[in-house]
Amino acid sequence: MPLTPMDIHNKEFTRSFRGYNEDEVNEFLDHVIKDYEALLREKKNLEDRVKQLEESLARFENIEESLSKSILVAQETAEEVKANARKEAQLIIKEAEKNADRIINEALLRSREISLELENLQKQAAVYRARFRSLIEAQLEMLNTDEWDKLLEEKTPVG
Repeated sequence: MPLTPMDIHNKEFTRSFRGYNEDEVNEFLDHVIKDYEALLREKKNLEDRVKQLEESLARFENIEESLSKSILVAQETAEEVKANARKEAQLIIKEAEKNADRIINEALLRSREISLELENLQKQAAVYRARFRSLIEAQLEMLNTDEWDKLLEEKTPVG
């Protein structure tokens, strides 16, 4: 058990015939008591300070651990977000390629339809032109016949 200031204060020495001066011994013991009390207070203060620092250290270690875990979670989340973004981008590209293919196929089909329609209209125009030419040639032939001349030479009876 450690020595306390009270132990020093209450210590009684036996008297001997040629012993030390009692006042000097008491004065020295009072000085020792004061110094010993100061040392004990300082020790208590230092122990309290060490306890505070250890508690602070423990809090900071907990914060550090929490931050480390948070950083890991954030990194994992970032990787997941990147992976999902890549997948979504690939899906968007595939969808765009499908749409582009569909648009191209529709355009090609429409182009073929227009080409066929144009070809059909050209054939109809050629047929119409040929028929119209035949009709005009027939009408010219009719105009060039002698019958028109005969009609014009004939005198119509006037009234």
